Amino acid sequence: MDAAYGRSDNTTAGGTGEKAGKTMSSEQANDKADNEAKQTREDATASAVEDNFDNQADGTNGDAAREATGQAEHRDSNNGADTSETAGKGEGSADTLTPLGQAKKEAAEYLEALQRERAEFVNFRNRSKKDQATFRQHGIIDVLTALLPALDDIDRIREHSEMDDSFAAVANKIDKTFEKFGVEKFGEKGETFDPTKHEAVLHKPDAEATEEIVDTVVEAGYRIGDRVIRAARVVVASPQV
Repeated sequence: MDAAYGRSDNTTAGGTGEKAGKTMSSEQANDKADNEAKQTREDATASAVEDNFDNQADGTNGDAAREATGQAEHRDSNNGADTSETAGKGEGSADTLTPLGQAKKEAAEYLEALQRERAEFVNFRNRSKKDQATFRQHGIIDVLTALLPALDDIDRIREHSEMDDSFAAVANKIDKTFEKFGVEKFGEKGETFDPTKHEAVLHKPDAEATEEIVDTVVEAGYRIGDRVIRAARVVVASPQV
C-alpha cells in the first residue's frame, strides 16, 4: 500500500514539476519536488508506525485468543483421537481378524462341531446297543415261550420216570443253552410261596406248616434277569386256621 501510495505521489510530483518548469527555473522545481516527496515519506512513516502499533495490540489479543482456541482444539483432537482409536479397536476385533486369528476361529468352530457330532454318535451308539439288547431279549422270549410245552414234558419225565442217558444228555443241553442266553429256571418244592413269582393252582391245609410254602411244582417258572417270563405254577401248603 505504501509503495503504491509513493508511486502515486511521485507521479503527481513529477506532473507538478513539469508544470512549474514553465514558470520557474528547474532548480526551484526540483527543490519543491524534494520537499513534497519528503513530506509524503514522513506521512507514510507515521501512518505505518500507527498501523504497526494497532496491529501489535490486536496481535497480542489475537495471539491469546488463538492460543486458547488452539488448546481447545488440541483437547478436542485428543478426545477425538482416543474415541477413534477405541472405536477402531472395537471394530477391528468385531469385523476384522488377522489370518492367524481367523484360522483359530475356524479351528474352534470345527472342534465344536466335531464334539457335537461325536456326542450325537455316542448317544446313537448307546441307543443302538440298548435296542439290540431289547430285540435280542424279545427273540429269546419268543423262542422260550414256543418251547415251554416241550420243557414241561421233559420236567415231568424227569420226575416220574427214568431217562436213558441219551435223552438226559439232550435235556441237559437244552437247559444249558437257555442258561447261556440268560434264562433262569425257578420253582422248587419247600421254598416260601412268593406271589410275585409263584402262581398258586391249589391251596391245601397242612398241620405242620407255619407259613405258606411250595408243596408241589406243577410247572416250573422262567425269567430273564428281573423279568418273569412265566410264573411257577405250584400247589401251596398253608397253615391250618
